[in-house]
Amino acid sequence: MDRGWRFFPGDISFPVIKGQDMSYSNAKAGIAWGAASPEFDDTKWRIINLPHDWAVEQPCDSTANPTQGYRVRGYGWYRRNFRLSPKDNGKHLELQFDGIATHCTVWFNGTILHRNFCGYNSFYIDVTPFAYYGDKMNNIAIRVDAVQQEGWWYEGAGIYRHTWLVKRSPTHIATDGVYAQPVKDSTGNWVVPVEATLENSGKTRSSDLEVEVTLFDGTGNKIASNKTKSSVGVLNQFKAKLILPVSNPKIWSLEQPNLYSVKTVLWEQGIKLDSLITSCGFRTIRFTPDSGFYLNDKPLKIKGVCNHQDHAGVGVAVPDAISDFRLKKLKEMGANAYRCAHNPPSAEFLNACDRIGMLVMDENRNFNVSPEYIGLLEWMIRRDRNHPSIFLWSVFNEEPMQGTENGYEMVRRMSHVVKTLDTTRYVTAATSDGLLNPKNVAQAVDVIGMNYQSANYDIVHKTYPTVPITSSEDVSCLTVRGQYVTDKKKFTHDSYDTQGEPWGTTHRVGWKAVAERPFIAGCFIWTGFDYRGEPQPYEWPACGASFGIMDQCGFPKSIFYLHQAQWVNKPVLQLIPHWNWPSDSIGKPIKVMAMTNAEKVKLFLNGKLISMKPVDKYDMVEWAVPYKPGKLEAIGYTDGQKVSECIVETTGNPVSLQMIPDRQTLAGDGYDALPVTVLVLDAKGRPVPTANLPIEFVISGPGSIIGLGNGNPNSHEPEKGDKRSLFNGLAQVILQSQTGKSGMVTLTAKAPGIKPFTIQISVMDVEQVPSVATFTN
Repeated sequence: MDRGWRFFPGDISFPVIKGQDMSYSNAKAGIAWGAASPEFDDTKWRIINLPHDWAVEQPCDSTANPTQGYRVRGYGWYRRNFRLSPKDNGKHLELQFDGIATHCTVWFNGTILHRNFCGYNSFYIDVTPFAYYGDKMNNIAIRVDAVQQEGWWYEGAGIYRHTWLVKRSPTHIATDGVYAQPVKDSTGNWVVPVEATLENSGKTRSSDLEVEVTLFDGTGNKIASNKTKSSVGVLNQFKAKLILPVSNPKIWSLEQPNLYSVKTVLWEQGIKLDSLITSCGFRTIRFTPDSGFYLNDKPLKIKGVCNHQDHAGVGVAVPDAISDFRLKKLKEMGANAYRCAHNPPSAEFLNACDRIGMLVMDENRNFNVSPEYIGLLEWMIRRDRNHPSIFLWSVFNEEPMQGTENGYEMVRRMSHVVKTLDTTRYVTAATSDGLLNPKNVAQAVDVIGMNYQSANYDIVHKTYPTVPITSSEDVSCLTVRGQYVTDKKKFTHDSYDTQGEPWGTTHRVGWKAVAERPFIAGCFIWTGFDYRGEPQPYEWPACGASFGIMDQCGFPKSIFYLHQAQWVNKPVLQLIPHWNWPSDSIGKPIKVMAMTNAEKVKLFLNGKLISMKPVDKYDMVEWAVPYKPGKLEAIGYTDGQKVSECIVETTGNPVSLQMIPDRQTLAGDGYDALPVTVLVLDAKGRPVPTANLPIEFVISGPGSIIGLGNGNPNSHEPEKGDKRSLFNGLAQVILQSQTGKSGMVTLTAKAPGIKPFTIQISVMDVEQVPSVATFTN
């Protein structure tokens, strides 16, 4: 139900309730006032499609909260009308909202059906008793309160994830009701224990039910099947349990993320009532206190990153395809794990991690053991427990009570809740202090998570010799892409990995502390990508964080190549800085750094050897080179053989534009999106890394521009529209297809005095596009 919503930015006051008649009516179901009323006139409201983040549409405002990127959030209203066929009468009808930031109230046909107080959880509403069929219109009205905050980072505003209307038989499989996580039994053989929660919202008992479960491999071959008899009482639930023995399955790994699907079918007297396809993967995970983490019984150092969920141009309303793009960039760098900071992600994001092969620490948002918040923790586990990518549940991040008995008791209860629903994964908590206190949360978790405590790795290991340990957050080093001089008056930082925050370290120091300790399972660097808000250590006009290994667009900073050199098993050699310095720099020493996994590097300037130096695998290698325009050339050697090369040249002035799309096709479903990299070239066709030109875009065909960015953490340019400046040579345009249309999207980039550039993207009929299975109810 993502299409055709009406949106109003701001709040709409309810009328004052006065008088006997109005007061009496106000207390009754089905009667709402103001914008919540089905009869409210919303025809002048803007029509939008979901997902939607209205905060990213706002200009930066110096009076707004810096942690929210100086974006005014406020209130907003959404409404949608729709009809139901008379054939739907008698079905179980459920509205599903995957994420609304932040608090919201939902009315359906004039009755308040839900109040939600977390912007990161999904919620499901049974609207069956309130639905109309035939010509009479059904109405959804939602008031969103984005004044409320749950975090200290950019959270966006609005219905920023997908929305669904699910129609089922009265007797059906409950939402998030299938649990099918492959395990090895006591004899070492693979089995898939399946639990299927059945639900009956009908008027009679369903006594003659059969639950059939079938396992298929990635090519659709039937692997195993089982069935059992069940019954469900009126307005009740029943949990059917089956086991599927499996011989020699293809293992899910980071290199080969083999996925299987479990098809659960509910039958009644030979009639199919409901079915659900759930993905799963065969893999084993194990943490040890002395030697770290094992995936499929092979040691694996966790090379992880923490990330918030926003992206340039789109805020938190990130198209699923852009999540894929971000994950692939992380894998290109060599990362193998992703911490969802500090909240559960979308289901589509986890599907992508399963497909791509990326381990996930799934993190609970609110540290609270009251019934409502325990319910949110239970929701996260139920929804996400089938994903093979998830290997850690994190119950909190950096809580004041982490080093107290109160914190211990809370985590003890939360861990119990997790283990009630999933016994196959480990529970952790991302602690920043208190682990040496007499009573603390380390005594209630399976794996101790340590944030910014590299100085305490050894003593914590000595204190808890039988408990596994991982770094759950580390580094916090500030860099700005393409900047090589720290200038705090201009709110910018160099790219040499020198600007570690007081509580953190540089990237090189942080990784060395982890890599040299076998008992530390791995790291989760803060962060993989820059994000809006938290512009530390600055405030206005700085409006974005600079902690990322990549900027908000996903353009690599120099640190990307540092970690690539440390984490991948192929030759890597990258030189910084650029070699376009002003004339008054001639003769002055410029710091040159090579990020490489070669043993030694020769550096040349204009064909003359400067020196050959050995490479430290943590600190890399540096030179001070007197500047002279021309060509820097580095050659990497291992075992005396040339293994890598990198050239950086002084370029001329920009003469032409260039655009590079991430892909050449879009699916014509109205959802698919792709990023386009924008840059300028000199007369010899070389990218100009210092260009900061304004660019204008013209688009035609079955597509639209849904966002623009350039990775500048201090930029106040609009992220919607058709204009964006380059920042240090780069900008990004995000294109999205239009629903049900195919053809050719044409995008042209123009800049004053520069040769324009045009690309064409083919938009294909959905039937023509190779599908990627998304497993939902």
